[in-house]
Amino acid sequence: MHNVLIIGSGCAGLTAAIYAGRANLRPLVIDGHEPGGQLSLTTHVENFPGFPDGILGPELVENMRKQAQKFGAEFKAGAVTEVDLHKRPFKITAGKHTYETEALIVAAGASARLLGLKGERELIGRGVSTCATCDGYFFRGKPIAVVGGGDSGMEEANFLSRYASKVYLIHRRKEFRASKIMIDRARKNEKIEFVTPFVVEEILAPQGVVEGVRLRSAESKETRELGLDGVFVAIGHEPNTTVFKGRLEMDSNGYLLAKHGSLTSIPGVFVAGDVQDHRYRQAVTAAGSGCMAAIDAEKFLEEHKH
Repeated sequence: MHNVLIIGSGCAGLTAAIYAGRANLRPLVIDGHEPGGQLSLTTHVENFPGFPDGILGPELVENMRKQAQKFGAEFKAGAVTEVDLHKRPFKITAGKHTYETEALIVAAGASARLLGLKGERELIGRGVSTCATCDGYFFRGKPIAVVGGGDSGMEEANFLSRYASKVYLIHRRKEFRASKIMIDRARKNEKIEFVTPFVVEEILAPQGVVEGVRLRSAESKETRELGLDGVFVAIGHEPNTTVFKGRLEMDSNGYLLAKHGSLTSIPGVFVAGDVQDHRYRQAVTAAGSGCMAAIDAEKFLEEHKH
């Protein structure tokens, strides 16, 4: 039996573990599909407070993990496959093991959708990115591409034009899902060139760093190559919430709904990080919500002492 079980070991889950550990709750953390979350896929993090020279994403995650362990947090590898939230203690199954807990913090995160190209995941941090606000600064004066046709694609293209010498906005159709105001804003931006209807067939990186893309026309099937230094994939995120369908309230995109900070409709279940945040998706906001969830869980356990 555990006081607090935390699903997810990214920024939100680890911060929750630090706070719960310091409250003597001896939290158990289930690592999840991507141990360390999206930070473990990034290279240099320059916008996390307290690191004037920046810090590597995996190093920041490792530091948080050690900090949580120092305060008594226990870690188990594996992904959650089943949850029973009908009554307390809640039952959480990961692989062959089932755990019981008085309070649950869901910090399972969201995974960026990728294009599914060969070698794409290995190039994250080497020219491929899923976060303009995290990585745009590294492409000052360089040509880059944004792949996507929704509001987030337009927003990222506009944001990245502050740094890049040129932004190619690549989309597989001539029409966009984005709102008219976002499309108009991008079209008025002299640094943005629309490349439609094209799909990215290959990311060119002969030296292990992005040097360009090979595109194929969705209509004529002709191919063309663009020389560039960065590819930003902006085709959305998938919250890791499949296991909670029908058990916790979520919006139409599958993000869990939080009220009054981290509370859910089930007393004793709290949510934190990108699993409930489709807007900010930053390491610092995830950490902040992890802190809130741990404090809420501590308060809940204090009020429900047997």
